[in-house]
Amino acid sequence: MTIISLLLLASLLPHLTFTAHVGVVNGSEAKPHSRPYMVSVQAFGQHYCGGFLISDEFVLTAAHCWKGFGTRMVVVGAHDLSDSNTLKRIGVKDYFPHPNYKISPIQNDIMLLRLQEKVKINNDVKWIALPKDGENVQENTLCSVAGWGDLWTDGEPSSRLMEANVYLMNNRECYNRWGEIYYSLSQMMCTYGHGGFCSGDSGGPLVCGDTAVGVVSYRYIALCNSPEKPNVYTKISAYLPWIHQIIRNVK
Repeated sequence: MTIISLLLLASLLPHLTFTAHVGVVNGSEAKPHSRPYMVSVQAFGQHYCGGFLISDEFVLTAAHCWKGFGTRMVVVGAHDLSDSNTLKRIGVKDYFPHPNYKISPIQNDIMLLRLQEKVKINNDVKWIALPKDGENVQENTLCSVAGWGDLWTDGEPSSRLMEANVYLMNNRECYNRWGEIYYSLSQMMCTYGHGGFCSGDSGGPLVCGDTAVGVVSYRYIALCNSPEKPNVYTKISAYLPWIHQIIRNVK
């Protein structure tokens, strides 16, 4: 059934690929622990998605990062994932993919992870702020994206956290580039620039200033950071009521 589903997805969405399973293209290595909110979402001890702390108990990531296999954990406070002896791993207690998440075509690609224990806040581990209700970021704003994914299309993943500057694209232009089947004006946003995300960066944050405004969602299948088909993120401000409701209602 899983194989059939994957084949069906490949036939239905020839222009998309999800960035799970495997940094950032045309970026540079981040200063160690300069992004203390970043987490590596892992299965069987291997990185497959990014995510970010939004409290001492919750991680925000992409819904397509949910996997029905393996013991899933997150690594907090890391820079070099190859330094396994120093990694702080925390189990995931609960998964909250958005109830209206769909994979074909992708919609509501956002998920909360509740950790088995609260993280201890220090210089290497901190959460990042979310936007306020109704807050929008102006087009052409300088933002950034980071992750441990592939360094180029079909390339090697990075063991060290990489980052790249990106610029927020006009939302109507994003819509025109992707079309109404794939792109939601109210729930998505996209970026342009020399750098961008690649496979393995799914679930990481789009950061503008000191605020996480988007969640890495999907890209053009043939080329990481395609100039024609821009990188797409789930727009966090569209989901604030749902996020706050989940966090308030946990026991």
